[in-house]
Amino acid sequence: MAIKKADPVQLHVKSGDTVKVIAGDEKGKTGVIKSVNRVTQRVVVEGLNLMTKHNKPSAKSPQGGITKIEGSIHVSNVKKVDSANA
Repeated sequence: MAIKKADPVQLHVKSGDTVKVIAGDEKGKTGVIKSVNRVTQRVVVEGLNLMTKHNKPSAKSPQGGITKIEGSIHVSNVKKVDSANA
């Protein structure tokens, strides 16, 4: 049997919206949405949910190193902030 792919759903937020995190480790913080994945229903908020990525040395970066990248947050854990009332 073939695996059915999930259909994209309509979300209450879009890229560029200001949101407040209402659950999880980043609860109470606000930020701007960088990207939205409608299939998995997750958003990436600028400056929140930072994760550590270890990079091996390569031709581009001979030193390698550790970088911080933003992880995704489920859309149910963010609330759109009205810019007029903020």
